[in-house]
Amino acid sequence: MDRSTVPGATCRAAAALAALVAGVALCAGDLLARDFPFGPRTRSVNDLGNQYVPLHAHLWDLLHGRADGGLLVNWQSGYGSSFLPDFGTYLSSPFAPLVALFPRDRIDLAVYAITVLKIASAAAAMAWLLLRLRPGRRWAAALLGASYALCGWTLAADYNPMWLDGLIALPLLCLVGEWALAGRRPVLGVLIVALAWSANFYTAYMATLGAGLVLLVRLSLAAPPRRQALAAAGRAVLTVVLGMGLAAPLLAVVYLGTEHAYPGRLARFHPVPAENLLARLLPATYDYSSPALYVGTTALLLALALPFHRAVPGRVRAGWTALVLLVVLSLQWAPTSLAWHAFAVPQGSSYRQSFVLCGLLVIAAWHALSYGPPGLPALGAAGALLALFTAAASRTNLVHAHTWPVLLLGVAGALTGLLLLRRSGQRGQPGHRGRLAVLAVLVLLGAQTGESAASAAVASGLRLKHLDDYAPWGPRQRLQAAAIARADGWPRYRTDPGREQTVANDPLAVGGQGAAYYSSLTPDVLTRTLTALGGGWTSGGRGVQSLDNAVTDVLFSVGARVHSPSDPHQTRLPEDTAAPTVTRRDVPPLVTVRARPDHAAFGSSPYRNQELLLGSRVYAVPRITVRGDDGTPAPGRRVGSGNALTGPTVSARCPAGTQVYLAAPHFSGTARLAGGTESAVPFHYDQGRALAAMEPLGRAPASGRVRIDLVPDRPGRIPPGAVGCLDTARLSTAAARLKATGATSVTVSDGTVRARLPAGSSGIAVLAAPRTAGWRCAAGDGPARPARQYHGLIAVPLDGTETSLTCTFHPPGLRLGTAVGLASLAALLLLSAATAVRRRRLSTPAPTTPPAPRERVTAAP
Repeated sequence: MDRSTVPGATCRAAAALAALVAGVALCAGDLLARDFPFGPRTRSVNDLGNQYVPLHAHLWDLLHGRADGGLLVNWQSGYGSSFLPDFGTYLSSPFAPLVALFPRDRIDLAVYAITVLKIASAAAAMAWLLLRLRPGRRWAAALLGASYALCGWTLAADYNPMWLDGLIALPLLCLVGEWALAGRRPVLGVLIVALAWSANFYTAYMATLGAGLVLLVRLSLAAPPRRQALAAAGRAVLTVVLGMGLAAPLLAVVYLGTEHAYPGRLARFHPVPAENLLARLLPATYDYSSPALYVGTTALLLALALPFHRAVPGRVRAGWTALVLLVVLSLQWAPTSLAWHAFAVPQGSSYRQSFVLCGLLVIAAWHALSYGPPGLPALGAAGALLALFTAAASRTNLVHAHTWPVLLLGVAGALTGLLLLRRSGQRGQPGHRGRLAVLAVLVLLGAQTGESAASAAVASGLRLKHLDDYAPWGPRQRLQAAAIARADGWPRYRTDPGREQTVANDPLAVGGQGAAYYSSLTPDVLTRTLTALGGGWTSGGRGVQSLDNAVTDVLFSVGARVHSPSDPHQTRLPEDTAAPTVTRRDVPPLVTVRARPDHAAFGSSPYRNQELLLGSRVYAVPRITVRGDDGTPAPGRRVGSGNALTGPTVSARCPAGTQVYLAAPHFSGTARLAGGTESAVPFHYDQGRALAAMEPLGRAPASGRVRIDLVPDRPGRIPPGAVGCLDTARLSTAAARLKATGATSVTVSDGTVRARLPAGSSGIAVLAAPRTAGWRCAAGDGPARPARQYHGLIAVPLDGTETSLTCTFHPPGLRLGTAVGLASLAALLLLSAATAVRRRRLSTPAPTTPPAPRERVTAAP
């Protein structure tokens, strides 16, 4: 086994240089692409804009004491959702609190700065690891550390900032494995494991598997006696178990939060063709559904040269080459792919573990370089392999016109630098050799920086063409936030940011307390309840949307609703500088009393479901007629087929003056009330991905004849009972009744809700929040019991004697996780104490001479 004698100062210098190269290259790539913050193009693609930036904005609010809720409950999203699972999934990184150092309206810049810092930290950690695996030049460790940090996986996934913690975790966990081999730093190793698993358990799981494979190779190459090998493996396993135990308070909460989340879409693993996999080894390629394996041409050539590098011992060449090949094969086989992803097929790319393979390629490259630069035969073989890979990849659509110049420059720089480096080690004048070595280093670092910057710029541009994107914080969000702040009356009533959302997590970004919520942990009960009431969703049910409906506003105590112009970033229309408007409604409090609750199950009609929860009839649901373009009845009420996507209509009769709604969850396009003054309303349906929400279209005319003109943009269907005619006078009466019998006061603090009830209240008290697992309620002085459910909402039985209500929330898994964490902490302390005592005994010097015999004292006779 190699024993590194590299001093700490050298490791620190290499880490600093690697971080600098990676940070400069990443920023240079964004500058070339004219991306935020260096240009007008947004970085907020896909979930970065929809989820992560808003969640970091909410963390900013929490750290500054401005959020509605706390670590236990987020009262701004989904009408009240468990926040600790979201925190453990998205915000538990030690880098995340740095958002507090930035202004609130620069939250996009804060997330970008954290992204750069994480990538630089990953480069530093890998450089440090390489020098601990085997001594070598610090500039070389820095070069390969930056290659790892700017691998293709990073360039493709840097819009997922929480995954970047796994990029840092892999080299750190490999270092923990090195300490386990040497029997050193057991406490620090446990703390690093705990930090990695707390920061992002998903990628930490993959990084732990990768570090375990590295440890096995190290053990096989060292070939220690069996007892020593088992002892080292045992230390590593104990370190991981104790570290995971310390992280258990978060891990248990996240795990059970996932168990209670809406299941989302089902996915299947499909391996990519071999030529696509080879294409992703090349610079300046991008594809969402294939493994991003680019590590830079220099690192790739070195890794390919390793099997042919005669200066490297044969066992070393065979061990690392075999590991790389085995991991490549594991990416393409369904059972091992499932194992890499914690036995759950990801909803998205099936190659999220690719960063582990990138790390192994870099480690292989390090072993090729640290034994001395490869000779011409080895470089020739590596170049031939690269040429074969490129020829196979050229047949795919992943290789673009801009790939070739970047690849050629990368190959030229890598070969030039490596040949100069080898020549500098040959005989000659010392000064000449030194100049060649400096030139080689500059060429290699310059080629790496330029190639990575160009690849980052290309990936950014191609990503914008393939994924949805969102504008960073700007005038629209400032106007929305100001309107919400003026209207806010929490907890007397909710203020919904509105149906015209900017991102899927608008309440977290601009404030208020709405229905909108997008997370991998969106509760199942929330999605199903709002869907039954006419709500829409995206992301396979995990992106719940706001519902612009007067009845649901009454049900959920939405006393103020913001209406904003359409988002110009999405419509590509000129920006509407008009300020958002706010409509207000007299609504019941958060806690209401139902003297005679109707426990009948929800049905297929969202209008009848709303009435069931309201306790009053307020809708007329007429028979409808759906006609196609030619005026004939549409078979099965289907609309839109082929290219004939215009002209269908929906006809019905409504009482004059009633508010007309259309509930067509499987319709995509626009709908407009004929003869009305309202503009066309968009509906969005995508099978398995998005469900269209119920929408208000306007008032029924005096004649009562309602015709809705549809413009579908894809085939869809209009269900029976799609039209609802709301009697607003009846709704006002129902709302007034609920308000009169509801709570006289309500206070909310993080995970606790307290309400005062009118004397003699009986039946059930209903808290207008989804009944997620973890809620316990007590009426009056009675004991706290698990809350009951009333059509998806929190309910508490009343017997007429209670005048108060207290509901508290404890995230499922928190108690169990805390117990495991305390047990792990106790075990770690005992282990540390035992280790300290053993070391003290071993360090106590043995006496050099035996003690003198004690003289016997006898009494005088």
